[in-house]
Amino acid sequence: MIVGIGIDVVDVPRFEATLARTPGLLDRVFAPEERVTDAGHPRTATSLAARFAAKEAVAKALGAPQGMTWHDCQVVGDSDGRPWLRITGTVAAQAAEQGISRWHLSLSHDGDLAVAYVIAESA
Repeated sequence: MIVGIGIDVVDVPRFEATLARTPGLLDRVFAPEERVTDAGHPRTATSLAARFAAKEAVAKALGAPQGMTWHDCQVVGDSDGRPWLRITGTVAAQAAEQGISRWHLSLSHDGDLAVAYVIAESA
C-alpha cells in the first residue's frame, strides 16, 4: 500500500550558485559517497541537484517531519546505475513509525531543471 508520495524540482543554476556561495552546504547535505561517481569523480551540479530533490521528495513523502538528518537519506546507485535510497537513522525511524518498508525513486533532469519523484510503500 502506498503510504506517501513526494516530488521536488530544483533549478540547477540556482542550486549551483547556492553551493558556490555556501561551500559547507555540500558536506552538510551529502554524504561523502554521494558526492562522487562510482568512478570516483566529483558529481556534476545537475546530478547533485537531482539527489537534493530526492531528499526533499523523501521528506514530503514522510509528511515533512521535524528532526530528520540529511545524511540519513542517501541516494546511491545499483550496479546498473539505477538510483535507490539508503535510509538510516532519523529518516529510518520516521519511516518505521509510518510502516514504510519499501521506497521507489525516479530522478530526471532536462535543461536547467532536476526532478525527483518518491513513493513510500508499506508491506
